Amino acid sequence: MSHSNHMMCDLETGVCGVGEEAPIQSIDFNQPLKKITLYYATDPICSHCWALEPVLNRFIRQYGQYVHVKIVMGGLLANWSGFADKANGIQQPSDVAQHWKEVGAHSRMPIDGSLWHSNPIQSSYPPSRVFKVMETLHSGKEHEFLRRAREAVFVFNQNIGEDDTLVQIVDRMGLNGAHVVEAAGLHAAQDLLEQDFQLASSLGVRGFPTVILINEENKGVKLVGARSLDSYVDALQQLSNQTSSPVAVPPLAQLLEEEQLLFSKEMEVMYDIEQNGVEAFVQSELAAGSYRVNRILDETYVTTTHIAQP
Repeated sequence: MSHSNHMMCDLETGVCGVGEEAPIQSIDFNQPLKKITLYYATDPICSHCWALEPVLNRFIRQYGQYVHVKIVMGGLLANWSGFADKANGIQQPSDVAQHWKEVGAHSRMPIDGSLWHSNPIQSSYPPSRVFKVMETLHSGKEHEFLRRAREAVFVFNQNIGEDDTLVQIVDRMGLNGAHVVEAAGLHAAQDLLEQDFQLASSLGVRGFPTVILINEENKGVKLVGARSLDSYVDALQQLSNQTSSPVAVPPLAQLLEEEQLLFSKEMEVMYDIEQNGVEAFVQSELAAGSYRVNRILDETYVTTTHIAQP
């Protein structure tokens, strides 16, 4: 009589005996990474969101493999009828200029703000709707649009509440600006924006910027206001099913090619360098003739040579 070595106890039945012969199996014990959703509630004219960009961009560059980023438009300014931000002393458009100036000085992300005296923005909904249209028609380009819109309004003092300005921004991205802005004026675009408002409300958003990280167990961490890099890393570690290790930041040449325009503060935060070392760092990292160094609002910024200024 032959003896079988395939003795086993069945975990489900509790019966021990001779089991069927099965092929030798290869097993991967690496647990699948559980993705975390990062909701970023913001608005195109939120000055504190502009101030947050250096830190948030570094966080996403280094920890983006662990998170799925979802930008949510929050609807900061529907119109000026009845609007008041008493905490910041804002009741009319001209009041915004001083607030923006203070945020720019504190964060060193340059902000002009004089348009609030000369050509005030009447609503942040038009650029928000363009963002939603870009998300739908040109998925992946909406992030670039938001960045270009913020450069235009904060630094280059352009009214992004006006269709002509929005068309120019989208055109410079190599897309049909007139087509996108026309679509943003339809009811469907406002419906998409309203869905973002509802999502922001369901997430408990009360101000901008707000970053909310939620894991697959529906546990979350909410960070309100501009925070340090360590704050976002700590929040991620709280929710992750494994140790979250950062990847290396990209070389400056790669980062500039992707971003097209970088301010001194962004390079300082991304590469852990001091303000007085930025220009030397740029010269050491970038090939001569591939970039331009400029100054605006007492801050240095770098662009690639093949992009047009706003």
